[in-house]
Amino acid sequence: MIDTHSHINMLENITTDEAVQNAAEQGIEKIIVPAANPADFTGIMELINKYDNVYGMLGVHPSDAKDWNDRLIEDIKKLAENKKIVAIGEIGLDYYWDKSYNELQKEVFIKQIKLANELNLPIDIHDREAHKDTFDILKEYNSSSKVVMHCFSGSVEFAKECIKEGWYLGIGGVVTFKNAVKMKEVVQAVPLEHILLETDAPYLTPVPFRGTENQPAYVKFVAEEIAKLRNINIEEVNSVTTANAERVFAL
Repeated sequence: MIDTHSHINMLENITTDEAVQNAAEQGIEKIIVPAANPADFTGIMELINKYDNVYGMLGVHPSDAKDWNDRLIEDIKKLAENKKIVAIGEIGLDYYWDKSYNELQKEVFIKQIKLANELNLPIDIHDREAHKDTFDILKEYNSSSKVVMHCFSGSVEFAKECIKEGWYLGIGGVVTFKNAVKMKEVVQAVPLEHILLETDAPYLTPVPFRGTENQPAYVKFVAEEIAKLRNINIEEVNSVTTANAERVFAL
């Protein structure tokens, strides 16, 4: 298994050493750590250099779009010379918290899409209550990068539109929640070949540990729920989603 989106740099209750060890004990072979803002970059570079099985993404989260400076383009290019930087992310649009700077979010998003294209890296997308604008911007500006819809939260219909574009859906702990009917329907409706496992640790902890801090080891509960919903064995989920992640992120 591969945890394709895990903020292990933000864990508070365990160390990164413990997180990596716990994951290994549960069969999680690799962990990818996304950036949220420029302040994350140094720590992510330290993590990928410390652990053989930890990889990184670089980018500016839409909620941090006000921290964007065009000088970051050159900074990211330089850091991405390290081949363990496997994506630009997490980037995108978030209209949930504050709609006052939506246009700035769009500008920053477009600049980072173009950067991903230039670097020939996939894009890891944060899309919260902004499905149409996210989709339209990707359609217009993404010319070549693989796309992962991190923490997918759309409908079955939106999922199918994303799949038509060849994009991938990041599925995390939400799918284990009893009331997550829409998410369960999505997992049952889309091809397994377009699903990636993720935790979004330390957030969105799956059942049975919901309410506590998430960690990469818990991605196994996401895999178990997908297997249950699709009525297949967990070995198939692990095999296909691992191959998907290796293909998307060139691991």
